[in-house]
Amino acid sequence: MSIPERQQAMLMNGPGTPLERVERPVAEPGAGQVLVKVNASSLNFHDQINLMGLLPGPWPRVPMSDGAGQVVAVGPGVDGLRVGDRVMGAFHPSWPDGPPTPEAKRDLPGDSEDGWLQQYRVAAVTALVRTPDYLTDLEAATIPCAGVTAWSALVEANIGAGDVVVAQGTGGVSLFAVQLARALGATVILTSSSDDKLKIGSDLGATHLVNYRTTPQWDAEVKRLTAGRGADLIVEVGGPATLAQSVHAARVGGTVAVIGVLSGFDTVPISVAEVMLNNLRVIGITVGGVRAHADLCDVMASPPSGAAIKPYISHVFDWDNMDEALRVMRAGEHVGKIGLTIP
Repeated sequence: MSIPERQQAMLMNGPGTPLERVERPVAEPGAGQVLVKVNASSLNFHDQINLMGLLPGPWPRVPMSDGAGQVVAVGPGVDGLRVGDRVMGAFHPSWPDGPPTPEAKRDLPGDSEDGWLQQYRVAAVTALVRTPDYLTDLEAATIPCAGVTAWSALVEANIGAGDVVVAQGTGGVSLFAVQLARALGATVILTSSSDDKLKIGSDLGATHLVNYRTTPQWDAEVKRLTAGRGADLIVEVGGPATLAQSVHAARVGGTVAVIGVLSGFDTVPISVAEVMLNNLRVIGITVGGVRAHADLCDVMASPPSGAAIKPYISHVFDWDNMDEALRVMRAGEHVGKIGLTIP
């Protein structure tokens, strides 16, 4: 593949400013780096907040934390990747493995540095994960944030056969959690305000479906479905509006993995006595490291049970149609992931 001298990129010139398509040079990879022809990205709640101008960082910058494509050039000293390999970017490129630290979480494409909404991007070889052969670039581009977040929650709770997992809603993280938990042999309880969306979740492996519009006390329903025991893991995406119910829905010794704030950033009281007396673990999950990303891809390709896992993508937009992609996300019209193609 011939590499052009210049490329197109989508640029944020300041907080909340509209994206502008610009032309800029194609950078050359340095030592330990490769050049990726970017073919796809995906939209996360994090990106929506970023595009609103609510996240700090250098200006101007290219947005989007997730991206996938093909290696087209390698720099000196690169080991493990070669031209032609298909890759996806890590959400936290400086977090190789182990527990999170401020240093590990410092770098984030689209925030602290230019992200993936450009035709070519230089990345450190240590910040990339090979794309499984059975996935398209568009499918791969949905994994770095949502997929790794769901996987990290399941790993933190040591989910396996016979466990019970509650996934809230039918967004990207939740549907990854449904598919992965089911592949690990767990029973999945899925909540949503839409019966149509719940049906999709059922097709992906959810065992029990709870419409929280018609069953607002969904935490009590979780207890009923588990004969009073509660769930081993609650994948908590709602934030202030749902956290107290998540605590109540967990079993003694269970885990509430807080991975989203879809209902806002307000503080909310929860029963400290309930947390203490039930030995609950309430933990925050901010995606995961590069090793977790690679482990997830291995599990998706060869799960303990069932066929290889493919991300669920309900909408795909060209990068010129970002406004409509954001509208779909804000209106909650999507199921699973919203993909973006890069020409």
